[in-house]
Order: sequence, then structure tokens, then C-alpha cells
Amino acid sequence: MGWKIIHDFPKLKKYVVIAAPHTSWQDFPIAIMAKFIKGAKVNYIGKASLFKWPFGFFFRWLGGAPVDRSKNNNVVDGIVDVFNSREQFILGLSPEGTRKKVSEFKTGFYYVAKGANVPIVMATLDFEHKKIKIAEPYYVTDDMEADFEYFYSYFRGIKGKKPEFSL
Repeated sequence: MGWKIIHDFPKLKKYVVIAAPHTSWQDFPIAIMAKFIKGAKVNYIGKASLFKWPFGFFFRWLGGAPVDRSKNNNVVDGIVDVFNSREQFILGLSPEGTRKKVSEFKTGFYYVAKGANVPIVMATLDFEHKKIKIAEPYYVTDDMEADFEYFYSYFRGIKGKKPEFSL
């Protein structure tokens, strides 16, 4: 497909991958392709409706787990519990939480990493240059504002499939 993957996923047993910008349905198959090519056992969460018949088994096979976003449950604590209960767990997600234009990232990935005491690995979905660039692990600090500025600076200027929805 002409895509290039720059760097490997770290050889750590636990971390959170944030991939951005997330602007199109096409991000998902490209991210799954990168996961398989690099041999990374990255899991993901998705809206519960994706995991129903007839495709639910397929999304689970790809490493997915459903999340019911209609209920006001504490998803962050649930994911931290998964990290703490497993010897190995890698979670990939979109920090935007949607394919639409956002001005700020959601904070769930940050609180998951902090609560589970695992690093965050950033990965670009650069449609302009057809590149996925994987960053070194980053351990969050007690300065959330500085941490988020670090994340934004990594993704700033990267153009997704729909560039107008990118940061």
C-alpha cells in the first residue's frame, strides 16, 4: 500500500499506544496492518456496537474489546485493572476519541497510563507522507499540562486522511 513504518514498537510488556490523527475509518485498517507487520500484540477498545453479530468475533480476533459508552461507568479504572491483572498488556487508542475535528485530546489515555504506571508510545498516522512513526516510550509526569504539550508537539503538523480534522 506504499506505507512506511519508522521505528519498532518497544519491547516492553505493558504500555499505552496513542495513534493520531484519527480522521477517517481508514485509520483502523492501517493501524491493524502496522500491528501485524511489526508483530505487536496491541489491543484496543471500541464502541460496543462494533462487537455485535456478524462482525464481533472478527474485531475480538484483532485484539478488540467492547466499551459501552452509553453508561456512565469508569472505563479508566476498568482498563487500569486490566493492566494490573495481566503480565502483558498493550492498549492502542486514539487520543481524540473521535474521527471529528477536536481542539484537545481526551484525557483517559493519560489517566490509564498514570494509574497503571506504564509509558505512552505515540504513533503517527501520516497520510501526507504515508508514514507511521513510532516514538520512544514516554512516562507521564506530575505536570499534566507539560505532558500534553509534549504529545501535541509530536502530532502537530501531521496530516490525517482528512487534513482539516488534524491538529
